[in-house]
Amino acid sequence: MNISILVPEHSVMQAVADPQYLFSTVNQFEINKGREPIFNIQLVGQKKQVKINDGLFSVRPTHLLQEVKQTDLIIIPALFGDMRKAIVSNKSALPWIKKHYKNGAEVASLCLGAFLLASTGLLDGKKCSTHWGFQNEFRELFPQVEVMEGSIITEEQGIYSSGGAHSYWNLLLHLVEKYTDRETAILASKYFAIDMDRESQTAFAMFQGQKNHTDDAVLKAQGFIEQHVEAKICVEDLTELVSVGRRSFERRFKAATNNTVLEYIQRIKVEAAKRGFENSRKNMNEIMYEVGYTDTKAFRNVFKKNTGLTPTEYRNKYNKMAV
Repeated sequence: MNISILVPEHSVMQAVADPQYLFSTVNQFEINKGREPIFNIQLVGQKKQVKINDGLFSVRPTHLLQEVKQTDLIIIPALFGDMRKAIVSNKSALPWIKKHYKNGAEVASLCLGAFLLASTGLLDGKKCSTHWGFQNEFRELFPQVEVMEGSIITEEQGIYSSGGAHSYWNLLLHLVEKYTDRETAILASKYFAIDMDRESQTAFAMFQGQKNHTDDAVLKAQGFIEQHVEAKICVEDLTELVSVGRRSFERRFKAATNNTVLEYIQRIKVEAAKRGFENSRKNMNEIMYEVGYTDTKAFRNVFKKNTGLTPTEYRNKYNKMAV
């Protein structure tokens, strides 16, 4: 099986090296069993020497784009720095990716490699995962792609994408399992000390309200929500504040922030609660009251929906004072 690891300009060194290391290790597992290696691994670039990590390192690909006649899987590593600049620097790779996908290759983007993958148009009308910290920028550039918030791995029609940073290891292990078997994937996960069945990146995400828009009424409402995290805010309070009818306000709020009003209020409150759990010795009820909740069950459900963890699990994970 041919695996082509793209080496884009402005990519992250580890996201190039890690898949090469993983699939080479799986080959070694096979050799140790007296079998032939499974994967033919290629590093593919636009030129013979590619600068990555903002020019701090350089990689010499084993193949140029035009030298790859057939491949089964293309891996697009995470990009680094200015995403728009990175896309422009790698524009010659876009038709190459599209051509091989059309010819039957599968394509996997790691973390911010999703920006390059989406630039091919192959994700139009499809779902995609990427780093939680860049989801707003991704939506702005690629409104025709559905971002899967919190998701570690997204798979659709032979196109894969992963969540933020080290989440790409979960996608790589998923691909190992697909192309070999569960036993080999488990062995690889133990070898690299990776929790292979982690399903969500929500516990690591920090909610960043989408404010890159020009709707003054919505911006005013967002500011009010964020400044009154302890209050019980309803839609009527906000429509009165901005003097906009409810139906129009809800429609405009969703269009501007990609969240309903209720979702936005909940996410702001959960983000405040997370900071409380991280930085104080306060118990769950104290934090709950501070962010405007009085119903323990409701608070726990909303918190877990947004973080993937219960309040107690989150506090134990991120607050060393709680241990």
